[in-house]
Amino acid sequence: MTAVVAVAGVAGLLALPAGGGAPAGFAALREVDPSIRQDMRYASGRNFTGRVVDGYEEPVCLLARPAAEALRRAQRGLLRRGYSLKVYDCYRPQRAVDRFVRWAQDLDDQSTKAEFYPAVDKSRLIPDGYIAEKSGHSRGSTVDVTLVRLPGVEGRERGEVDMGTPFDFFDPLSHTDDPRVTGAARANRQFLKQVLGEQGFVNLPEEWWHFTYRPEAFPDSFFDFPVAVASVRP
Repeated sequence: MTAVVAVAGVAGLLALPAGGGAPAGFAALREVDPSIRQDMRYASGRNFTGRVVDGYEEPVCLLARPAAEALRRAQRGLLRRGYSLKVYDCYRPQRAVDRFVRWAQDLDDQSTKAEFYPAVDKSRLIPDGYIAEKSGHSRGSTVDVTLVRLPGVEGRERGEVDMGTPFDFFDPLSHTDDPRVTGAARANRQFLKQVLGEQGFVNLPEEWWHFTYRPEAFPDSFFDFPVAVASVRP
């Protein structure tokens, strides 16, 4: 079993696995269910910082195994209904969370405002809770996810369904039950919430894409090993 060095953190216990890898109980989602799409935004420049985020060495989804297996169960039901899950982020190292905070504090960098926070002043991202010093993602049971329509008669993937806002859109419109989101987008949000809820995931009301599997495997820990397949291999 991988040793874990525990250090007191800002909000709870900061668990640092000795040797730089994950503790026993983490897995790569692709090894649990390769059919789930992965679009790991923080391993690319397609995110609100505009750059690859610290700690994302590979574009892979790592999760505590119970959360990964719950996603697999949800995926099996969705495939029969013509849908697939697609994850944007899974386990997130503490160093990435720290990078988000530094980015939010740099008020001179407004390069992604039009896409990610057009109606919110950047100085409000931390006070209003869009960016925080700790994230449930660092415990390994939280995932950012959407739905994709499977290929139809035309033989092409139809792409992500309409959710009313993009992923990581810093605005009240991203609240799961925002009354201004109606029609297909509202129905799609509720469908995703229902499907994942049936497998033990709880939605964060402020973000339609954010779900945490409960009970969490590591409820009192915040990890900092890098996002790479090698982190979850013996």
